Amino acid sequence: MTIDIIATLAAIVGTDHVIAPGPGMATYISEPRRRFHQTAAAVVRPGTVAEVQAIARWANEHGIGLIPQGGNTGLVGAQVPLRGDEVIVSLPRLDRVRSVDPAAGTITVEAGAILEHVHAAAEAEGMMFPLWLASQGSARIGGLLSSNAGGVNVLAYGNARELTMGVEAVLADGRLYQGLNALKKDNTGYDLKDLLVGAEGTLGIITAATLKLFPQPEDHETALVNVASPARAVELFQLLRERLGGRLTAFELVPALGLDMQLRHGMLDRDPTAGPSPWYALVEFSRMSGGDPGTLASAIEAAFTAALIDNAVLAESLADRTRMWAFREQMSEVQSKEGASVKHDVSVPVAAIPALIEQGSAAAEALAPGIRPVPFGHVGDGNIHFNFSQPVGADGKTFMAQFDEALHEAIYDVVLRLGGSVSAEHGIGQLKVDLLKRVKDPVALEMMRAIKAALDPKGILNPGKMLG
Repeated sequence: MTIDIIATLAAIVGTDHVIAPGPGMATYISEPRRRFHQTAAAVVRPGTVAEVQAIARWANEHGIGLIPQGGNTGLVGAQVPLRGDEVIVSLPRLDRVRSVDPAAGTITVEAGAILEHVHAAAEAEGMMFPLWLASQGSARIGGLLSSNAGGVNVLAYGNARELTMGVEAVLADGRLYQGLNALKKDNTGYDLKDLLVGAEGTLGIITAATLKLFPQPEDHETALVNVASPARAVELFQLLRERLGGRLTAFELVPALGLDMQLRHGMLDRDPTAGPSPWYALVEFSRMSGGDPGTLASAIEAAFTAALIDNAVLAESLADRTRMWAFREQMSEVQSKEGASVKHDVSVPVAAIPALIEQGSAAAEALAPGIRPVPFGHVGDGNIHFNFSQPVGADGKTFMAQFDEALHEAIYDVVLRLGGSVSAEHGIGQLKVDLLKRVKDPVALEMMRAIKAALDPKGILNPGKMLG
């Protein structure tokens, strides 16, 4: 059967673009957190939309599962095999920028385009695509849209769904949905692209998208602010939002432990903060052409006057800004240097962030004395990466075996009590399938299953993911 699959796919895309099980498949089946370990029947790398259609038609006819894959940066296992008999459809060869329209504020790109390259294409036309995240050098547009990625600019610009005007996608039976709409107003029925964005490849294989562009800021004003607590951080956020409005593009919270870890492991060449503090807020203001410089500094002065903060440092150079952002973006990486960690991508209403951190930390400490809470993330949209590092000196494998499941249950219990979500921006994949069934409204699940059955009756698109 495997030989037949390989031969059939080679006839569609060419022998050089099909990978059989073996060492050459390793980078396609190994995901960043190394939680899921399963081979695939094959990896196929189509170079045209027509080839994707042909693959889908063949798979649908024979009942063979297809797993769409972009940059393989997903964190919940949506892009890697679950059963071992699926075919991975790897899309990096579909990487063209089809068009850029600065006047309309749009760019149309194929699913395999790397996010960093999309940034460059927009900037070459004096525009900006504001989806910004740590993996932008390897993450690809199709995967980012399929997971409805967030990032650090959601506060001002929204997540991937809000940045998408239209998509082109191959359906399970090989038909092509041609929805590359660049219209700001189109009231002609259901918004079908919103079904495909965030569907993790379970309803169609996104092959291209029309995305929103924005004018480039003239400059950025960036600061690291000392805050006494998450509650103070929320108050500071409210003050800055009132004074800065939509130009407040980032507000990130990081605990002192995160700074200690990075300095200890040599990940920062020097301390970027103004001095010791229990918590730090990374704040950024985007100044447009003709805007007054020093706007963020003025807002921070108001925060001093209101006794919300006791110290702050503003970036005086690009090197300062880069260092400040490295401090935030290295938070996930540094935890791997501290041993085992249990991670949660959750969201709550902004006002509930202090309660989430306080109650979640207390619940974790009750379970595992000495555990080190490392909550950080996007205060402006309520998305906190509520992570926990093993106690100092603990054995990592023992810690995970004993506390992984119990910690998840404890934190999700707090999140749900506070009216939050158990998956803020990473998605469901295969990691949270059972959890989704437990926490999602039953009627919502019925609607989702009905949509899946209508668009993919044979269940070949990313089988077992999201809905199980």
